[in-house]
Amino acid sequence: MNWEQLLSLKRYGDTHKRLRKEQDETRLGFEVDYDRIIFSSAFRSLQDKTQVVPLSKTDFVHTRLTHSLEVSVVGRSLGRSVGKKLLEKYPHLKEVHGFQFNDFGAIVAAAALAHDIGNPPFGHSGEKAIGEYFKIKNGTQFQSQLTPKEYQDLCDFEGNANGFKILTENRKGVNGSLRLSYATLGAFMKYPKQSLPKKPTKHIADKKYGIFQSEKNAFTDVANELGLKTYGEGNDLRYARHPLTFLVEAADDICYTIIDFEDGINLGLIQEEYALEYLINLVRDNIQTEKYNSLQYREDRLSYLRALSINTLINDAARIFLENEEAIRNGNFLVSILDKSKYKAQIDDIIKISVEKIYQSKEVIEKEITGYHVLQHLLDTFITATTNYHNDSLSNYDKLILKVLPETVDYSTDHLYKRLMNITNFVSRLSDSKAVFLFNKLTAKTL
Repeated sequence: MNWEQLLSLKRYGDTHKRLRKEQDETRLGFEVDYDRIIFSSAFRSLQDKTQVVPLSKTDFVHTRLTHSLEVSVVGRSLGRSVGKKLLEKYPHLKEVHGFQFNDFGAIVAAAALAHDIGNPPFGHSGEKAIGEYFKIKNGTQFQSQLTPKEYQDLCDFEGNANGFKILTENRKGVNGSLRLSYATLGAFMKYPKQSLPKKPTKHIADKKYGIFQSEKNAFTDVANELGLKTYGEGNDLRYARHPLTFLVEAADDICYTIIDFEDGINLGLIQEEYALEYLINLVRDNIQTEKYNSLQYREDRLSYLRALSINTLINDAARIFLENEEAIRNGNFLVSILDKSKYKAQIDDIIKISVEKIYQSKEVIEKEITGYHVLQHLLDTFITATTNYHNDSLSNYDKLILKVLPETVDYSTDHLYKRLMNITNFVSRLSDSKAVFLFNKLTAKTL
């Protein structure tokens, strides 16, 4: 893989190339990607989607939106830091093609901003709730009518694949959805493979999947434009990651490691003295002890340690990327950036505490149970109505249910997989509160 291709400014849906030297420096294409994402309705819905604690009513717990903004900021810093060194290593990128170090930051920032855009309500438990509807609930009835990969898409519903769908899906009058640059779309794709085969290797890019069958052709187009390395063969073709994807992932890992931990402290799930000691262990080489001891309030102490921790991990992640750049670019780097961090032991300690005290807390578990009930009921209600529509057995109730669906949801298609995916995508786009509101309206209950 070569950087000239990997930094493609061509927009999804374009029929021609876009050259870096012809770009308007006041409105660079990669920065337009950022703008288009942040003004999209799918991104705005993240303000009411779970990051850690579902349906939290506190004012200091992160949502998917605040998390995504923070990941984007960290990603921009990582991209710029790496970009500066890459232009020194490959001067022709600047001298011949006109790329600047800020371009790398802009690509990573845009991809990081969108990294959770496909996540359903109620966090990762929402993905499991959707998947289990098709795996063990009423959705099992469709297995014999779908291809193995189509059925697997639904049984292992994946927010990353849903995100790529949202960013690229055609609608009447809107070709290519947000029409982002190929570079940003490539950097967005953490798992450039289909749902089957599952985990064919121990490579980090094969851990999950990122391509629904409905977007297979779209991603093949993106991968070919970017020159991504291919693995497998025939219908099981999969791809190496875009190198900048490793920086998007690192930015996400840095933020959820440090900031989810901070949320746990603010929620009272982790004792302050106990928690701050873990952060101090992470930044022990960089902390200014006198400054830290002068901070009187918990908020200021936590803010100082958070900023120092994030900066420490940004510098370490950039170092790891640059030391392994050729292996990454050749598709031979098998793990995430932070797996090679010299602070891995401290990171693992923090994550272990977060799992025990936050992710498995009673409040989180109770809200996740609510999410299962809500999402599976919504899926069953809408899928039953659309199935009855195609079987010419609509009840009056079904007719009313179909009127609830937005006109953008095509349930009239005879293609079963597309129909099921359209309903599933609609449910996945709901915010936490909207999902509960719709559930209450359909059941005349209050959760």
